[in-house]
Amino acid sequence: MESLNTTEKIGTVINPSELLDHWQGHRGLTRRVIEAFPEKEFFEYSIGGMRPAAQLIQEMMDVSTGGIREMAGGEAGEIAGHAVKSTSIADTLAIWDENTAELFENLAKIPADKFHDRILSFGQYEGTIWGNIFYFIDNEIHHRAQAYVYLRALGIEPPAFWDR
Repeated sequence: MESLNTTEKIGTVINPSELLDHWQGHRGLTRRVIEAFPEKEFFEYSIGGMRPAAQLIQEMMDVSTGGIREMAGGEAGEIAGHAVKSTSIADTLAIWDENTAELFENLAKIPADKFHDRILSFGQYEGTIWGNIFYFIDNEIHHRAQAYVYLRALGIEPPAFWDR
C-alpha cells in the first residue's frame, strides 16, 4: 500500500478544527442525556443485561479520554472494568466536564500530519490515530443510544439526537 504524503494527510476530508467541533457536539449531547436521568435509575436501571447508564458513561470517559491522552504522549490508564467513579449525577457531570476538557486539550496536541500514523492504542488495539479517534466517537454514540433506550423505557423523552 502506498503511503500518503503530508499534503494528502492534512485536510483531505476534515481538518482538526472541524473534528473538534463535531466531537464537542457529541460530548454536549451526551452531557444532556446524563442530565435527563433520574438519580437512582442512572446508577441502577438496566434492560436486557446491559450495564446501567453510569457504567456506560464511565466507559466513554475511560476510552476516549485515556486514548487521546495516550496519543498525545501520556499514559492511557485502565479501560478494563470501567468502575464508576461517582456517586451522584452532579459528580458524574463534574467528572464528565473535567474529562471533556482534558480530552480536547490533548486532542489539540496531536499534529494533523500524525493522524495516519499506526499506533497500538491501550497497548492492544492496532490502528491509525484517526481510526481510533473515530472509534472513540462511535463508542460514545453507541452507549448514548443505549442510554436513550433507558430514558424512553422510563417514560422520559431524551434530547433530540440531532441537536448537537
